[in-house]
Amino acid sequence: MLVIGCTNLEDKVLDRSTSLPSADAGNLESLLNGVYAQLNSITDQANAYALLEHPSDEMMGPTRGTDWDDFGRWRRLHQHTWDATTVDVIGSWNQLNSGVFRATQAAAAAGSNTNVQAQARFLRAFFMYHIVDLYGQVPFREADASFDDNPRVMTRSEATAYMIDDLNYAIQNLPATLNPGRANRDAAQFLMAKIYLNRAVFTQDPASPSGPFTFTKADMDQVIANCDAIINSNRYALEPKGEYFDNFHWDNSTLSKELIFVIANEKGAAVGNTQNRYRMSLHYNQRPDGWNGFTTLADFYNSFDAADERRGKAIPVMTDSLGLRAGFLAGQQFGPGGRPLTDRAGAPLTFTPQLNLLYSREADGIRVVKYLPDPSRLDNGGNDYVFFRYADVLLMKAEAIHRGGAATGGATALSLVNQLRTTRGTTALATVNDAALLAERGRELYWEGWRRNDMIRFGTFLNPMDQKPNQSEAFRTVFPIPQQALDTNPNLKQNIGY
Repeated sequence: MLVIGCTNLEDKVLDRSTSLPSADAGNLESLLNGVYAQLNSITDQANAYALLEHPSDEMMGPTRGTDWDDFGRWRRLHQHTWDATTVDVIGSWNQLNSGVFRATQAAAAAGSNTNVQAQARFLRAFFMYHIVDLYGQVPFREADASFDDNPRVMTRSEATAYMIDDLNYAIQNLPATLNPGRANRDAAQFLMAKIYLNRAVFTQDPASPSGPFTFTKADMDQVIANCDAIINSNRYALEPKGEYFDNFHWDNSTLSKELIFVIANEKGAAVGNTQNRYRMSLHYNQRPDGWNGFTTLADFYNSFDAADERRGKAIPVMTDSLGLRAGFLAGQQFGPGGRPLTDRAGAPLTFTPQLNLLYSREADGIRVVKYLPDPSRLDNGGNDYVFFRYADVLLMKAEAIHRGGAATGGATALSLVNQLRTTRGTTALATVNDAALLAERGRELYWEGWRRNDMIRFGTFLNPMDQKPNQSEAFRTVFPIPQQALDTNPNLKQNIGY
């Protein structure tokens, strides 16, 4: 299988001079485009995305004979046995820090151009958020600093304050209007809500990174205020019942009212590689042919009600043309015209919930199709790649109220969760608690890159799960700093436990 190579933080394509970049309009646009392009690094199946999903209870990468072992790469992530030399730990660190560096250069060059500076500072906060979440400390170099000097290192608490400052500027200076592929005020408010929701985690004593966490009313009120700003803008709405997968359709930029921040893709020229999301899971003999890789876990699949449209459904045009359903794929699989498919040995291609992380057959494991393949363009489709979505706004507000924030607009945690559930075609809940909120976030946002973060906040990340029978060590809620980063910057110190 493909192994993504590692790059140095001070990549050769980056300008190593200490002078600030030119502030002329053309150069500013080029600098800003370079920062936005760095978002594409999160759209492959490896590196940051792998760290965000594989250690959680909703994704697994089983070895199938000689396929997908990759020297134990995916197994280490699922079983929480990674170390400072793990390839995805290194690749993610390099990609995210490159994003912070590029954004800092663009922000410094912007000067009095408040729109460019606001976009750059939002993007810096976006990349820094993931570094804080994954690694717990952030190396940082000012735009005019010499490359002869080692970057200073911000603690998790310091970086959290830095992100909040960047986002306050972005909220004040970004436009309110939607421009797909570019940040607007709502995107900054979404990320601000996400930071305050996780602030108890991010400001936790590094000696006990797994908690228990203390969620303050002041932080939860900030979550609610930022969510309300998005809700009250009236620019967004949940997709109507039966249309959940319009959020991931090849024409989602037109069909969906939920999309807040995306990589904008055009059919035939897609830079946000949404095809990775279905090819990494589908079998070789399906259409589109996949890499027969990642699956969900049986317990996660079984958490859905049968009537919940998020669990799976046929999609007009796509199912007729390809034989493929959206959502979770279990049981006998079909091709164009409803033809039953077979595996490479000629046996029925029947996906089963049971699998073994080390020794799986090629049809073991339930597969996932969330981004819908365009039958007329199986690669480089027009699906915008989704980072922030309106449903998450409602779920963040529900959680903040549940954790003691002041309710607004007559909403309760229960009413917000049930608003989502009934729209998705499943039954309303009678009560809501921590377990119900975490489960609903999983059902709504599966494979969108939030599950590890959610499990840590709710205190379940270290628990045993299928193919990981033991409780993980408390320090596993953050990843190690890559050894090569420690070797080149003495200001970095390895996270406790590694």
